Amino acid sequence: MTDRERDRIADVIARETVDAVAQDVPQRLCDAVLKLLPVSGASVSLRGVGMPVPLGASGKGAAYVLEMEVTLGDGPGLEAAETGTVVVAPDLTSSRDAGRWPVFAQQAAAAGVRSVYALPLGDRAVCVGTLDLYRDVPGELTVEDVDTARVVADVVTAALLTLPRDEQDGLDGVGLWLSPLATDHGEVYRAVGMLMAQLGVTADEALALLRGHAFAGDRTVLELAHDVVAHRTRFDDPDF
Repeated sequence: MTDRERDRIADVIARETVDAVAQDVPQRLCDAVLKLLPVSGASVSLRGVGMPVPLGASGKGAAYVLEMEVTLGDGPGLEAAETGTVVVAPDLTSSRDAGRWPVFAQQAAAAGVRSVYALPLGDRAVCVGTLDLYRDVPGELTVEDVDTARVVADVVTAALLTLPRDEQDGLDGVGLWLSPLATDHGEVYRAVGMLMAQLGVTADEALALLRGHAFAGDRTVLELAHDVVAHRTRFDDPDF
């Protein structure tokens, strides 16, 4: 990729985010991605403790698919964050991709997403999150588009790392200066803590219980967490 093309990518992102306050930057970054790549949706998330922390999405469909990964604890974005490498799912309805993430693939395809590119923000040594690209048609991006996506991920990483943060309000060391999506998902961590106290289980076990009950009830983990934090739902209630 030429320096001129890199400058073009940076310029598109700069124009999209120049007047944005910190909380709006993740959303604006996703909007810029749609102008740079042949994708139907995009989302940005940070790598949190046990699950991704959603920061922004290009629309309701992209936000829903990202939320499915949070609820299920499975999907290409989580794999990209864990490995620090690009994860490609060319066709979520194929036996290959559906076999990798069976429930996620089914849910995402039902929402109209046929292919996913998940790019780590950072590298194998330090991965701070992922940029997930969604397409409503099957197939892989071209080599040129993949090169563009990698540059976009680098610019997104730099943009996120320069945002102001309060280290005391962090999730695994990252601040909640962030977007309404990130602030909302702080309730999931609070719900996990409450379940640990109610049931005497570990954080991993509490998160697994929260995810399992959310999926069984056809809800997102965030929706169930709201009820737990508001004391509308108690897992130690014998009638639950």
